Amino acid sequence: MKHSNYIPKETKKEKTTINILAVLVILLIISQVFTIYLILIKTSQSLGAINKTETSLNEKLKLQDQDFQNKIISLTESINSLTSMQSDIKNQISKIKATTSSDFSGIIEENIRGVVTIKTNAAQGTGFLISENGYILTNAHVLSGARYATIYTYDNNQFSASLIGYDSNIDIALLKISGSFQSLVLGNSDNVKIGEKVIAIGNPLGLSFSTSEGIISARDRTGSNNLPYYFQTDASLNPGNSGGPLINTEGKVVGINNFKISGGENLGFALEINIAKETANKIALSQLNETIR
Repeated sequence: MKHSNYIPKETKKEKTTINILAVLVILLIISQVFTIYLILIKTSQSLGAINKTETSLNEKLKLQDQDFQNKIISLTESINSLTSMQSDIKNQISKIKATTSSDFSGIIEENIRGVVTIKTNAAQGTGFLISENGYILTNAHVLSGARYATIYTYDNNQFSASLIGYDSNIDIALLKISGSFQSLVLGNSDNVKIGEKVIAIGNPLGLSFSTSEGIISARDRTGSNNLPYYFQTDASLNPGNSGGPLINTEGKVVGINNFKISGGENLGFALEINIAKETANKIALSQLNETIR
């Protein structure tokens, strides 16, 4: 019995419809994929543009920040320069006043904070700071017979002193206190001229931080140690002045007030600072293996 290949028309139409629907679905999918692809491309381009803009803004901000920092640094340097200039001008005015009119007020104000009172169980004298880390120069005889020494600064603070060493022949002692301090500037005593104005700062008869004015009357005088290392000055010196600084019109220490001749008027003597500095450094080298200045 033979089978017939006849397909009903309704079945063919259904298959055709299905095929058309399948093509439409495929086309729709392709269309959606293409649309998504375009969206992704546009999104990527937008993100790229955003990143580029962000990078550009960051670079601009970085440049502006650097420029701002540079301006701050420049302004700070200008302020520091002006402050330094103001200080220099103030010092110059003080020196001019001291040189031309015997007005030592500026010099005294600048240097008195580096002067100290030294009190021991046996005596009282003066000293001055020669370094910011607390080294003090004074006369050795100020410490004679002492078991301890107490240092009083200009702002009335009190410190226990350690004796680094001394030279009894030159009459120099080196002390040390703990802390950070304003120190005095040491000058060059070789350049000091007869007739030059000077001031002495000390504690005469217990009157703390007193000053007296005078001139260099002579130089290279011989002391009781038979050494020609002393300035003669008519600046008033009294017990308690020993170990204090003799300061010139530039505000620099040129001598250490040492002794006076009793029975005479205004006959004071100060050890030349170059000798004092040399002796102090010998003491420091022998005791600390270092130099003070």
